Amino acid sequence: MNEGWQTFLTAHGAIIEPDHVVHYGNPAAELAAAGSGTVLVDLSHFSLIECTGNDAQSFLQGQLSCDVRQTASREFACYGSYCTPKGRMLANFLLWQNEDRYIMQLPSALRTTIHQRLSMFVLRSQVILSDSSAGTICMGLAGPDAARLIRQTDGSVPDSQQGITYNTEYLVIHLDQNRFMLVITPEKAPALWQQLREYATPAGAACWDWLSICAGIPVITPATREQFVPQMTNLDSIGGISFEKGCYPGQEIVARTRYLGKIKRRMYRANIQSATPLLAGEELFSDDMPEQSAGMIVNAASAPGGGYDVLAVLQTSSVESGCRLHWKTPQGPMLTLLPLPYPVT
Repeated sequence: MNEGWQTFLTAHGAIIEPDHVVHYGNPAAELAAAGSGTVLVDLSHFSLIECTGNDAQSFLQGQLSCDVRQTASREFACYGSYCTPKGRMLANFLLWQNEDRYIMQLPSALRTTIHQRLSMFVLRSQVILSDSSAGTICMGLAGPDAARLIRQTDGSVPDSQQGITYNTEYLVIHLDQNRFMLVITPEKAPALWQQLREYATPAGAACWDWLSICAGIPVITPATREQFVPQMTNLDSIGGISFEKGCYPGQEIVARTRYLGKIKRRMYRANIQSATPLLAGEELFSDDMPEQSAGMIVNAASAPGGGYDVLAVLQTSSVESGCRLHWKTPQGPMLTLLPLPYPVT
């Protein structure tokens, strides 16, 4: 986290652990605001890898699952993943282009590993990879008043989801429905934050995690690295896989999964009533196969209505047959499936 930005947030009530805001003094009220109001969230728990150089586009196109060319107009951001040769996801991310720079946003816990791995394949390409996290501030603004507040600060709002507008002071990415990300320099961030917090509730990182779960957007973490092929986490449903582009690590497996076989596991949204915190990577079980795992939690966050909301990769046959699904043990708390905001084909 940028040192000056951390000092600013602390002075305005933020309780900060390494690289993320935990809360602003009342986590329950912040979560309630995330459920029914408009919240303002610092996104320093995500890092930014910047890719520049004459070969930046072709280099990324040969490494990532998404079609990097979609961002070339600088009007759209796209989701994507970085995979092993066996098609297992090492990380997923949001990618956009700002001037001549490609920016990849991913969890801070994975930034060093992914940066180092990408660097191994630069070879003679005219590409420079760098960590631009400290020089850029990302804020999340979500809720029914989010678009109005952006316009109120002399910003324009992208019409389409994943659309981008470049305002005088900052960049706006329309993530989904009423969720936006604002990208700004550390020098200008405090003034914008002060304007927005007059009408939006400052909230901790966990609130943004819950909103991402509601939106059906997975976040691969160290606990779930190399556990899933991209389709298992619905990346094909949110534009994170291109089946028309050329080769990239894992492309053969990803394509084969689409064309030669049914996907046996998919990501679902669910609620689990538990007082014990749920963690990414924990196993799930179903009544039709109690002896073995039927799935895994991708992400979990406290829900305003109680318990925890999760994104979970589950055996599709168990879901389609209506079997009861359980957390952690075959007799553990049950999952109540919830709808996703997009169709899964």
